[in-house]
Amino acid sequence: MKVAVFGLGFVGLTTALGFADKGFEVRGYDTNTQRCAEISRGHLPFFEPGLDEALARHIGKTFLVADSALEAVEASDVCFVCVGTPGLPNGSADLTSLLACIDSVSESIPDQCVLIVKSTVPPGTVTEQITPYVRTKGLKNPVAVNPEFLREGMCWEDFMHPDRVVCGVSDDAAEDVLLQLYAPFHAPVHLVEPNTAEFIKYLSNSLLATMISYSNEMSLLADAVGSIDTARAFHILHEDKRLAGAGINSYIYPGCGYGGYCLPKDTAALAAVAQNKGIEPRILNGVISLNEEMPERTAEKIARAVNSKDSKIGILGLSFKPGSDDVRDSPAAKIISALIKAGYDDLYVYDPIATEEFRRMHRLPIYYAASAREVCEACDTVALVTAWAEFGSINKEFPETRFIDCRYFLGKA
Repeated sequence: MKVAVFGLGFVGLTTALGFADKGFEVRGYDTNTQRCAEISRGHLPFFEPGLDEALARHIGKTFLVADSALEAVEASDVCFVCVGTPGLPNGSADLTSLLACIDSVSESIPDQCVLIVKSTVPPGTVTEQITPYVRTKGLKNPVAVNPEFLREGMCWEDFMHPDRVVCGVSDDAAEDVLLQLYAPFHAPVHLVEPNTAEFIKYLSNSLLATMISYSNEMSLLADAVGSIDTARAFHILHEDKRLAGAGINSYIYPGCGYGGYCLPKDTAALAAVAQNKGIEPRILNGVISLNEEMPERTAEKIARAVNSKDSKIGILGLSFKPGSDDVRDSPAAKIISALIKAGYDDLYVYDPIATEEFRRMHRLPIYYAASAREVCEACDTVALVTAWAEFGSINKEFPETRFIDCRYFLGKA
C-alpha cells in the first residue's frame, strides 16, 4: 500500500515514519521547502526522541520526501492530511491550510485514494465542511478522520505503541484501508462516525487541560491558606487507587499552566463549537480563564520573593514541557514578559535544548545563559519554570540561592 502524508511537522513526520517502519511505501510533502530539504538530508527539523533514528533508517528507502504535491499523491492508496489548524481570534480552528491541501491534491489524487484528515479539527468538521468541500472539487474519494494522540517528547513511542486507534469512517473503502494500515500495530481499532472520532480527540485534550487547571487552582488556594506542603499533598493524592497507575498524574499536578501547540488551541476551539451550538461551556471557560491567569500569577509569586527591581532574576526552563524544544504558547514567555512589564528587567534564562528556538520566536530583552550554573551563580533568586530532570536537585547545589519552585519539582534541601 502506498501512503502520502501532507504536512511534516510533529504529527505528519511521525505518521510518515511510523508507517514506513511497518513496511509501507510512504511519500511526504510539506509546503515549507526548507523543512523538506532538511528532512531529505536526514536531519530532524525539531527535537523529538526516537524520530531521528527512524528518519535515518528509512529516508531514501521506505520514506521519500516529494518535490511537489503531485509527486506525493500520485499512485497513492491513502493520503493523510497532517497540516496545522491554529486558532483564530474567536477561538475556532483555522482550516485554511487543510483546505489548501485539498486544493493541491484535487487535480492528481487517484480515484481510489482515501483522503484521511489527521489534523485536529472540531467535531462536525469533516462531515459539515471537509467532505462537502471535497465534493465541490468534483472528487468522489472516500473521506475519513483519524485523530492523533501523540505527546510531544513521546511522539514516536505513542505512534508505534498506541493504546487505541480511532477512525471516523462512513464507507467500507475507508474502513478497509484503515484496518490494513493499523493491523501491524496490534492495537484496538475503534471504527466510529466522523463526528465521534473528532469529539474523542477534543474530549481527551479538554480533560487533560481541565486536570491541569484544577491542580493550578488548588495550588493557588494552598498558597493562600499557607503552611501547606503542596507538592507532598498532590503526591499523596496520587496514591489513591482510583488514580494510581492511570498514567494521568502528571496532569493532576500544579505548575505554571498548560502550553504548547495543542491544549491552548483545542480547548478554545471546543468552547467555540459549544457556543455556536448554543451551549455555554462553563467548566471549559473556567479552565481557559484560569490558564490565561497562571503566568501572571506565577510572575507575581516570583516578584514577591525578590528584594528589589534591581535584583537579577533567573529563569530555568523555556520550553512548555521537559523533553521538547517547543516554545509555542510557553508559560515561560508570558512569565518573563509579565516580569519585564512589572519593571524587573535583569533576567537570566536557560533551557537545555530550547534556547535558540525561544530566542527566535520571542524577541525579549533578556540574557541567555550557557548553563543553569551560570544562572544560579549570577542571580539571588531563581525560578524553576520547566521541570527538566537536570534541574531536580539544583537547589542543593546552590543552597544560598533563593529558588521559586513554580513546578513543585525541586528536591527537598
